[in-house]
Amino acid sequence: MVAEQTWTLGALLDWTAQHLAQKGMEFPRLDAEVLLAHAASCKRIDLYGIRHAEHASPETRQKYRDLIRRRMEGCPVAYLVGRKEFFGLEFDVTPAVLIPRPDSEHVVMECLALAKGVEHASSLVRIADIGSGSGNLAVALAKQLPKAQVTAMDASPDALAVARKNAQKHDVAERVRFMQSDLFAALTPNEQFHFVVSNPPYIASEEMSKLPPGVRDYEPKAALDGGPGGFTVFDRLIDAARHHLSSGGHLLVEIGAPQEERARERIAGFREYELAPTIHDYSGHPRVLKARRV
Repeated sequence: MVAEQTWTLGALLDWTAQHLAQKGMEFPRLDAEVLLAHAASCKRIDLYGIRHAEHASPETRQKYRDLIRRRMEGCPVAYLVGRKEFFGLEFDVTPAVLIPRPDSEHVVMECLALAKGVEHASSLVRIADIGSGSGNLAVALAKQLPKAQVTAMDASPDALAVARKNAQKHDVAERVRFMQSDLFAALTPNEQFHFVVSNPPYIASEEMSKLPPGVRDYEPKAALDGGPGGFTVFDRLIDAARHHLSSGGHLLVEIGAPQEERARERIAGFREYELAPTIHDYSGHPRVLKARRV
């Protein structure tokens, strides 16, 4: 082991990445890089460039040790550094919100593709984001659609506080309305949207104990647990959404891959919906259901 007084950022990174690998961490090098960059207040790329040979201060080493300890206990990296990238944007995250996943980007991409037609026909694209969490869907859509007016709803006031901060961070706060609401409950009955998007809780209650510890023990249960079979929130969502979608509007809902068949059957049970083919994620798994309000 290198003597303490000779620790450079580069040496510290190499030793920690090897240590995490030996402990069986899934992404040892990436975790080591992200956490060291955070501890040293620099960019990851700088660890291989201008700061590689820099001596690590005692303060940096102590902060890094604390971060690595918490990571080995299971705490997700995103919570340790307080941020996560989604759709090319950096989002603040806290344990009050679900950590944004790349697969949720398919909700954004599909909404953007469909919104092209709405933008030509309307001066305003109205979008409702149900269960907004960190605001990743709402903010990403508002950022990409200058004509969008987004209503972001979540039952958690702590989650809404994070989402508001992210909207301000990306200069879309004037076009995102935040509401504390159980699904659509805070809306007036006649308020309608061109799009309803959602990443609802869809993990079956009976499967919660099987989740990886970093998810099960750290991320908010209310954003994960979808009740028996994972459909408790889903069923309420698709039922209520038909009353808030304008004619020709679209419902875009993220699902768990094993739920596709049953989820499609549930949507097909409503005559107001016209189902489209399921959208698959980067790994080829069923991920987003799309239905048009007829």
